[in-house]
Amino acid sequence: MKKLLYTLLFLIINMNNNTYAESLHKDNFQDPTKWSYISDGVMGGKSKGSVYYDMSEGHSIAYLSGKVTTENNGGFIQIRKNLKNINLKKAAYIKITAKGNNQKYFVHLRTSGTILPWQYYQSSFIVTKEYGEFILPISEFKKSGSFQVSKVKSQSITSIGLVAYGRDHNAKLYIKEVNFLKKVNE
Repeated sequence: MKKLLYTLLFLIINMNNNTYAESLHKDNFQDPTKWSYISDGVMGGKSKGSVYYDMSEGHSIAYLSGKVTTENNGGFIQIRKNLKNINLKKAAYIKITAKGNNQKYFVHLRTSGTILPWQYYQSSFIVTKEYGEFILPISEFKKSGSFQVSKVKSQSITSIGLVAYGRDHNAKLYIKEVNFLKKVNE
């Protein structure tokens, strides 16, 4: 609920003041070699999928699709980008522009403190059949395990993953853009 309130507040302020947030790092899939596809197969899971990069309506997009299954302790497919050399110290929000099959998807952040493969910070968004913008406050990402600090420190983010996760379902996620934003006043 808090996340929804933050998103609504962000949108209201942004409509009235176009300088509320500014981009620190934007990726609109012009260079797909910066992204990697990963599935639960790396740990014995049975999910199958792929990522396809294409032009749609004049924009580069990434299309993540597949069958996610929790069989054999699995349950995810994702695309991930390394951010180790990107200065995100002032990042406050992540804006995702996406559409899909009316399902819930996730953003997973890894940090310099997430050492084990199953450690990450997570936030979710639900896509519709039309492109929408999803503003995710970094302060609201939830840790995946008890041996992690409670809150993400933006300067420690090392990667971002766009993930179909956690339940048996068919994934169809079209992503136009991933954008790290900072408040203008910071």
